[in-house]
Amino acid sequence: MAKKKRYFITGGGTGGHIYPAVAVADELLKQDETEHIFYIGNPNNLEASIVKEKDYTFLPVISSGMPRKACFELFKWAFGMFFAWLKCIKYIKQYKPDVIFGTGGYVSAPVLFAGLTMGVPFVMHDCDANPGLVTRKLAPFAKSVSIAFEAAKDKINNTNCFVNGNPIRHDFREITKENALSELNLQNKLTLCIMGGSQGSKRINEAAANILRDLSLKLDLQIIFQTGKKNYDEVLEKLKYLYPEHNEDKNIIIKPYFDNMPAILKASDIAVSRAGSLSISELCASSTASIFIPYPYAAADHQRKNAKYMVEKGAGLYLENEDTNPENLYRLIKTLADNPEQLKSIQNSAQNLAKFDGTEKIAQLVKDCI
Repeated sequence: MAKKKRYFITGGGTGGHIYPAVAVADELLKQDETEHIFYIGNPNNLEASIVKEKDYTFLPVISSGMPRKACFELFKWAFGMFFAWLKCIKYIKQYKPDVIFGTGGYVSAPVLFAGLTMGVPFVMHDCDANPGLVTRKLAPFAKSVSIAFEAAKDKINNTNCFVNGNPIRHDFREITKENALSELNLQNKLTLCIMGGSQGSKRINEAAANILRDLSLKLDLQIIFQTGKKNYDEVLEKLKYLYPEHNEDKNIIIKPYFDNMPAILKASDIAVSRAGSLSISELCASSTASIFIPYPYAAADHQRKNAKYMVEKGAGLYLENEDTNPENLYRLIKTLADNPEQLKSIQNSAQNLAKFDGTEKIAQLVKDCI
């Protein structure tokens, strides 16, 4: 009888690192040859609370992003990462993983370095069009590297580099537009989703609040507006003056956060969104025509590069954060609403970029390297 396998999974800090790691961990956990999954992450980050709901063991390691300037903070960071690396070596000795899977970012760095030190093979996945620093530096030592975007391939120094897209939830494969509309009690009409990520975007919210009335009454759009938890009360306060009747408008749903994003995106024909890689993968899986407004302070400017890649593929429109005002946002939304052929073309291009089997392919890479 073959020996069962133990896996170390690591990735954290942001959803773009966490959710792909969790998706692959879940897929590996379903395999008969898997004995146990250990997830290494920062106990103070989102990954800790997500993994608590899973059937694998969370191993805590304190790590943080590297300061950009040479100063005392940089020395302090290096000291902290050294001890994180030592702790990961201890975990390897204690739990003896057969392979490590990491999704890049500072959380995975000490784990992957420990694997390199101890001779444990590892596989990496990077979700962005411009791969992160950890991925670029450690890719040459990985058994294989998975990437979400073709544009990232020439930045990865590893001959075993595969474009798999991002792991996405099974619901995106299974739910239909009709089922999504029914679940949300929406009509079968042109539907717009406005979202600035799980935290929300003040800039997007302000522009959207100013045009919400016209989007509903002039364009007759059905609108799903995710404000983010921090900004919800502020948006409602603004709407008291801008559109006090919004509560009675059946075209509009406003919430701080939606748990059922597969239904939200599948129901949407048009989306206004940031350009995080995971969001893009889910929008493509939903065949949604997106207006991308990249977050300007994302590490290595990766959201802008993600968004421009989508525009080059004809799979979205682009608006700079600094140019996001009511007039510009309304103009772009109206362009799509008034031009069914352009809307359909962008939706089809997005659908063509969707990869529904990324989770299984990445899990197979992990298994193959043992």
